[in-house]
Amino acid sequence: MTGLTNEIEIKPKVKPEDLKREIDDAFRRNAEVDAQHVTVEAEGSEVVLRGTVRSWAEREEAERVAWLAPGVMRVDNRIAIDY
Repeated sequence: MTGLTNEIEIKPKVKPEDLKREIDDAFRRNAEVDAQHVTVEAEGSEVVLRGTVRSWAEREEAERVAWLAPGVMRVDNRIAIDY
């Protein structure tokens, strides 16, 4: 019996600073996310979101916006909700 192991890894050609700028710009365009209170860190294709928002809906929207940026493979949402 013969086996096959797929070890193909896809690496997007996106610079972290371009990814960060893309997400920051998207936050500013999105009325549902308070861009002043959310920071974006990018390393490779991974994004970390930090800061505070007013609701769960705003937190989820921030994560959704980050996922929409081209080249994002992982989003670590560390945004806190400030009631």
